Amino acid sequence: MKPVIEMEQVSFGYTPGSDLLRGLTFKVEQGAFVGIAGPNGSGKTTLLRLLTGLLHPQSGLIRIDGENVDSYGISAMAQKVSVVCQDPVVPLGFSVAETVLMARVARLGQRVFGDKRDMEVMQQCLQMTDAAHLADRPLGRLSGGERQRVLIARALAQDTPILLLDEPTTFLDLRHQLEVYDLLKAIQGPQDKTIVIITHDLNLAGRYCERVLVLCGGSGPGSSDGDDRAGFFFGRPEEVFTASRIEQVFGVQIVSGRIAGQQVFVPIKRRPEVINRV
Repeated sequence: MKPVIEMEQVSFGYTPGSDLLRGLTFKVEQGAFVGIAGPNGSGKTTLLRLLTGLLHPQSGLIRIDGENVDSYGISAMAQKVSVVCQDPVVPLGFSVAETVLMARVARLGQRVFGDKRDMEVMQQCLQMTDAAHLADRPLGRLSGGERQRVLIARALAQDTPILLLDEPTTFLDLRHQLEVYDLLKAIQGPQDKTIVIITHDLNLAGRYCERVLVLCGGSGPGSSDGDDRAGFFFGRPEEVFTASRIEQVFGVQIVSGRIAGQQVFVPIKRRPEVINRV
């Protein structure tokens, strides 16, 4: 499979002389499900902004579908990548149905208004996210969890080959967390979508993702071969998610074991050296 996302030696920092991301290098194949994890402030949301061209690296190269990300205009990028942001600016004066229909703008072409196909896509996406019963409700009157499902429906309605999600299960209860991951997994194969999801839930990432990227905050070069001095790790979940590495990267003591055939990690307490720095 050809890579649809490529990062080669990408470095980025918000202040001169300080790299949040350093030498970041990895490839995401078409149709893959990739999880991004790491401590707060390690650059996860920054990475998504780099992938969509909202930020530009100090060095390195980023390609989307074989083309430099900086070569895409807004409309062209909107047909390649859809995003569910962590703190989106949402149009509160519109209904749920109208909000989801807005995602079809990139598909209108010369048309001014949506057509029957756009309406069908809107309804399908609301049904897939268990939000069809909210269609006529104003967006401003939804709970946090309801709004999150609508924003996922909007991203799906954009109908792009790449879907980027920044902590999409925030505000969702346990049932809807699983439903979101099940939904993403269900559309991944049949629709050949490439899904990249930021998550703090290592157990869900280990269960659903084929590859995971762990960011450590730019502390050193990257690794896919077990070098625990690295600033990032990329590979299969069972290779990247080890008890010792999770304790090192997140600064916690954990217990781990297998439940229903899956490796599970449970944080117990902060590591003593982390407590002493607080």
